Amino acid sequence: MLKSPLKKPLKTHNSLIKDTAAMARYLLRWAPLALAAGVLAGSASALLLWSLNVATDIRESHRWLIALLPLAGLAVGCMYLYLGTAVERGNNLILDEVHSPQRTIPVRMTPLILIGTFLTHLFGGSAGREGTAIQTGASLADQLAKPFRLSPAERRILLMCGISAGFASVFGTPLAGAVFGLEVLSIGSVSYAALGPCLVAAFAGDLTTRAWGILHTAYQVTGTPPISVRGLLLAAVAGVVFGLVAMAFAQTVHGLSAWLRARIAWAPLRPFAGGVVVAAAVFVLGTTKYIGLGIPGIVAAFHGPQPAYDWLAKFLFTVVTLGAGFKGGEVTPLFFIGATLGNALSYVLPLPPSLLAGMGFVAVFAGAANTPVASTFMAMELFGSEVGAYAAVACIFSYLFSGHSGIYRSQQIGNHKGYDTTALEEGSLPLEAKDEVETP
Repeated sequence: MLKSPLKKPLKTHNSLIKDTAAMARYLLRWAPLALAAGVLAGSASALLLWSLNVATDIRESHRWLIALLPLAGLAVGCMYLYLGTAVERGNNLILDEVHSPQRTIPVRMTPLILIGTFLTHLFGGSAGREGTAIQTGASLADQLAKPFRLSPAERRILLMCGISAGFASVFGTPLAGAVFGLEVLSIGSVSYAALGPCLVAAFAGDLTTRAWGILHTAYQVTGTPPISVRGLLLAAVAGVVFGLVAMAFAQTVHGLSAWLRARIAWAPLRPFAGGVVVAAAVFVLGTTKYIGLGIPGIVAAFHGPQPAYDWLAKFLFTVVTLGAGFKGGEVTPLFFIGATLGNALSYVLPLPPSLLAGMGFVAVFAGAANTPVASTFMAMELFGSEVGAYAAVACIFSYLFSGHSGIYRSQQIGNHKGYDTTALEEGSLPLEAKDEVETP
């Protein structure tokens, strides 16, 4: 008697039903948690962005405040030394908890990083905001773990949701934010297991920030040429330059931080010393162009030729600020460095300055954070899909030529970049030693 040929398909059909039901349960469980994480992160980002606007307006109206930057650094250093030792490592602490969940991130990370970032910007440090948004998003999301009795594996997903929501809400880029929360964890290895929750959290975070009435800066790339072999090759050349600058930035910040730790034992004196250098440089140069977020300088890079040294000046101001221990983040200064470097490359590469500025904006970040996919999504969200191909090429080549260093010390190496085909042992390798205090 012949066996029915329908039995095997029937089994497959039942399996599909079970898989679909399991996925539905997974999404129904995670949608409310991801939504809550997004609302918390988006509200914190709204407060952050509002406070930075206030700090910038006050500083630009009263530039004598910049002379007090050393004292602000001393205050930030004391605040973390006496109140925030457990959260001093900031973004690196969060990445370590994602890799190996141990204990709930103290909720005091949120007010400490918000106050520290506000003081940095109010008195004239050169820093960003992404580090603050990631820390507030992840630390607030993590407070949901105990009430909902999440397992260590589930807590990892919750932290990734917080990272995605923080990034998406502070820049207004939900797709990039969702991917960033997955991609930033490990170089060359991305797990999409948490993509659904991260996507929900990222959109919830972005919509929450907008609901609070916060507007994001609009950047416009003009004169994008049709895709051609020549254009893509030029984008690759620019990407190599962006990657080398990204590598230099990460290594210089970490190097200065280590150098100061070796020579100044009492931690609060490090930002005090950095504040002296930054404040003195501002008054010597007679401009505030290279401190704070630097948004006007970024916007200018999209609209015409700028001084070819702008990127280097911002590079140095930011290295001293963050390497000394001020709080904030690296990404917005990297946007400035990338956009103005791209503008400067237009003097030697036959591509429109605006296009090169847009490519540099995302590509230097892609190389420094080792996140080429998230950076490409960011380019499309900020500049439009027509810029996407050029930005993607620049981001990938920047990523390939930025080495295995990065702005996040606790980022792990899942797979070496293309030039090293040596097989890795099982597991991930830490990018750098984790027992050092992070640069914020």
